[in-house]
Amino acid sequence: MTMMLDKEAKDDLIGRGYSRRQLGQVAALLGAGVAASSMLSGAALAQQQAGRGIKGAVRIGANECWTGPFPSGVEAIAKAGSFGNWYDPDDYRGELVQTVASVEGIPESHVMVWPGSGGPLVSSVAAFCSPTKGLVTADPTFESAWRTADYMKAPIAKAPQAVGKGHDVKAMLAANPNAGLYYVCTPNNPTGTVTPLADIKWLLDNKPADAMLLVDEAYLHFSESPSAASLVAGRKDIIVMRTFSKLFGMAGIRLGLTFADPDVQKRLMLFGPTAGGLSITAMACGKAVYTEADLIKARRNEMIANREETIAWLTKKGIEVQPGSEANMFMVNWKKPAKDMQAALVAAPEKVQIGRSWPIWPNVSRVTVGSAEDMAKFCAAVDKVYKA
Repeated sequence: MTMMLDKEAKDDLIGRGYSRRQLGQVAALLGAGVAASSMLSGAALAQQQAGRGIKGAVRIGANECWTGPFPSGVEAIAKAGSFGNWYDPDDYRGELVQTVASVEGIPESHVMVWPGSGGPLVSSVAAFCSPTKGLVTADPTFESAWRTADYMKAPIAKAPQAVGKGHDVKAMLAANPNAGLYYVCTPNNPTGTVTPLADIKWLLDNKPADAMLLVDEAYLHFSESPSAASLVAGRKDIIVMRTFSKLFGMAGIRLGLTFADPDVQKRLMLFGPTAGGLSITAMACGKAVYTEADLIKARRNEMIANREETIAWLTKKGIEVQPGSEANMFMVNWKKPAKDMQAALVAAPEKVQIGRSWPIWPNVSRVTVGSAEDMAKFCAAVDKVYKA
């Protein structure tokens, strides 16, 4: 699928150094949303697919939630579904925006709704990176930004992240003091570690004035760390991104958010899907679950209990687990190729799918935290296949 770029988007790209011949490539990229793993190398694609989608397996490889939306969300989906013959029988989008803005304490004008968070991440790279304005991230982190920047021929700089720590923002700035986009994922995927808000503020205040800071808070609800959403007021150089795919259990429903100045949102929309791509059932569900503070806390606590019990078991067995995760994932250092352990666990009687490794740490696997039953099966499988 190729996205049609309007004149404003084309002029923007040409102004950043793209040739007219390259416009078609960028349009194709944005149409695909880089959501598909087709942009992965063959080896990386095989490892990623080993972490998801096998029928009957224990799915703790793709950072999905172990359960679905809260009951209020399921009820809202059913109610909205009965009006599915209309494009938007009520102001579902407006009501969702109003709810989110109220919870976050930011203006409604600063909230944009998206069909998932993959689109705005790709759009942010497309909007603010170019062959002369690169991308800076931590390493390891979520790879979608890397793949997009690589496809767009934008320079990529990666600042290694210390084990158990958040992003080294000073190293990120030093890696490219003239970048177009600095990407901070907090809690970070795959490590689950948090970058302190003070560090995010430092990067925001010290980066180039014309650069954008993108803070990806996909896993924030699993942590009690403060959000960077409070930083968007009065600034046009920061985007905060959220998704309902994680704690809210809505990965297959597709709903995401960006918080930013309206002018920034407008530029993102030049390179991304419109609100017309949103389902009324997704928006109804999002509105219903976003205010469920007690249920959010209970689900977070359940995840923490499962995570800590599993880590304690692994540690007792002598298997190294990287510290500091505040999300529904943790990193296990097998001291041997992680891809082999991933394959062995899928082949075990318990049929457990864990996540992949990253090139910077080839012996380390990301493990998603599932239900208590999921994690018990994971431990049982590890007990069978792991040899020190």
